[in-house]
Amino acid sequence: MAPFEALYGRRCRSPIEWLEVKERKLLGPKLVQDATEKICMICQRMLTAQSRQKFYVDNRRRDLEFQVGDHVFFKVSPTKGIMRKHNPDPSHVIRYETIQLNNDLTYEEQPVAMLDRPVKKLRSKEIALVKVLWQNHTSEEVTWEAEEEMQIKHPHLFNM
Repeated sequence: MAPFEALYGRRCRSPIEWLEVKERKLLGPKLVQDATEKICMICQRMLTAQSRQKFYVDNRRRDLEFQVGDHVFFKVSPTKGIMRKHNPDPSHVIRYETIQLNNDLTYEEQPVAMLDRPVKKLRSKEIALVKVLWQNHTSEEVTWEAEEEMQIKHPHLFNM
């Protein structure tokens, strides 16, 4: 049942169908009481559905557990932050000693060099891009960044 139908006891109609010849209108406190009862019923049903969904998810949720010697892959994205993945067969391992980790196991990406500086032409404007090689990453893991942002965040790359 749609919330409108539960609240008003009828289907939602277009403004042309609002007035029917034999339709009785509820006025005053009776209208308020009926609306309050319907809203309470809707809230109760929504709470029941939410608790059912939470119970379903909680039964299947389990905490991540790691053993000594397990390989864990940390993927760092400037927009998404850190993502952890348990990787039993590692294809790329970063040594702990080469990265300065913060207390919350994050680290700051540092650009090493700019490899290319093209200008992307759109219909009405041009966007200057730079191809950036990051510290602790291979040449296959370079990223394209906006030149303006890189000049603000890392001006030392442009002084060369």
